[in-house]
Amino acid sequence: MPIAMFMNKLATALLLAVASSVASVAAGDVHVARATWNPKILSPNTQTVWVRGHMYSVTWDASNPLASVTNPNGTLTLGKTGQQGVVTLSGGFPLADGSVQITVPSNIDAGTDYIITLYGDSGNTSDDFTIQ
Repeated sequence: MPIAMFMNKLATALLLAVASSVASVAAGDVHVARATWNPKILSPNTQTVWVRGHMYSVTWDASNPLASVTNPNGTLTLGKTGQQGVVTLSGGFPLADGSVQITVPSNIDAGTDYIITLYGDSGNTSDDFTIQ
C-alpha cells in the first residue's frame, strides 16, 4: 500500500474518532450529579404493631427539604423485606407534609417483616415492623 493511501486512511480514522467524541459530549453524554432528598421514615419503626383494616399515620422527617426536588409528590408502598410484590397505600401527596394517613389492607397475612417505602424525590424504606 502506498504511503499516501496509508496516511489518508489514518487521517480519516483520526477524524472519525474525534468527531465521535465531540458528538458524544454535544449529545449530553456527560453525567451531572444532582441532589436528592431522602427523608427518614419515623413511623412505622421496629416497635410498631399495626392491625389489618385499621387506619394509621406514616410519618417522615420533612424538616430539611432541598430547595429544588425532582419530584415533590410522594407515593407509599407496603411490602415485605426481601420479597417481591408491594401494595400502594397512598400517592400524590406533598412530601413536604411529613405524614399521610393510610389504611392497612385487611386481606394481607400477619407478619413481623413488613416495610413501608416512601417514593418521591428518591426512595426510603422504613425499619421492619409488625402487622397483626
